[in-house]
Amino acid sequence: MAKKEVTVEEKLRALYDLQLIDSRIDEIRNVRGELPLEVEDLEDEVAGLNTRLSNLKDEVSNLETGINNKKLSIEESKSLIEKYTKQQKNVRNNREFDSLSKEIEYQELEIQLSEKHIKEFKAKISHKEEVIANTNEKLELQKTHLEHKRNELDSILKETEKEEELLHKKSEEFSKSIDENLLTAYNRIRNKVKNGLAVVSIERGAAGGSFFTIPPQVQLEIANRKKIMIDEHSGRILVDAALAAEEKEKIEKMFS
Repeated sequence: MAKKEVTVEEKLRALYDLQLIDSRIDEIRNVRGELPLEVEDLEDEVAGLNTRLSNLKDEVSNLETGINNKKLSIEESKSLIEKYTKQQKNVRNNREFDSLSKEIEYQELEIQLSEKHIKEFKAKISHKEEVIANTNEKLELQKTHLEHKRNELDSILKETEKEEELLHKKSEEFSKSIDENLLTAYNRIRNKVKNGLAVVSIERGAAGGSFFTIPPQVQLEIANRKKIMIDEHSGRILVDAALAAEEKEKIEKMFS
C-alpha cells in the first residue's frame, strides 16, 4: 500500500503545532531566567569561601604551632643560660669564662629573637582571625542568599516540571512527523531569531511581530495553504490567522 502523501496544509499545521509547543517551553525557561546560573554561581562562591576559611584556619594553626615551638626554644635557651652560669663558677681560666659568656649572650639573643617572632606570629593570628570573622559573616550571608534562590528555583521547577516533561515529549513526537528538510529549516530559523519564533501567523496584514505589511496577493497564497511561504523581511515561515487559531485551540485542549 502506497504511503499517503502529506499535504502542504498538514505540514504547516504540524510546524505551527511544534512552534506552539516549543514557544511554551521557551516561556517556562524564561520564567526560570538566570536563576539556575545564579544558584550555580552562589554554590561556587560558598564553596570558595569554605575553602578560604579552611586555609585561613590551617594558617592560624601553623602560626600557633610556631608560637609553641618558639616558647620551647625560649625554655631551652633559659635552661642553657642557667647551665652556663653555673659552669662559670667552676672555670679554671678567663678563656673558659669568656667562652661561656659568649654562649650565654648567644642564648639571650636567641630568646629575644624568639620573643620577636612570637609577637609577629600573634599579630598575624589577630589579622587572620579578623579575616576569618569577616569571611564567616560573608559566608552566612551567601548561604542564606543561596537557600533563598534554591527555594525559588525549586518552587518554579515543581510548578513546571510535569508540564515541561510533557512538552518535550510532544515536541519530539511532532518533530518526527515533520519532513527532515523542513525541520532543519525550522530549527535554523528558531536559532537565528531572538524570540525563537520560526513560524508566525498573519496579524492585521503583517507577519506576527513584524511591521512590514504583506501584499494582499501573498496573503491569499498563504490562506490557500498550497505552498510554504516565507516572510521576505524576517525569514520566518508564514501561516494564515485561521489555521493559527485552530491549532492554538487544539494544543490548548491537548495540555488542559
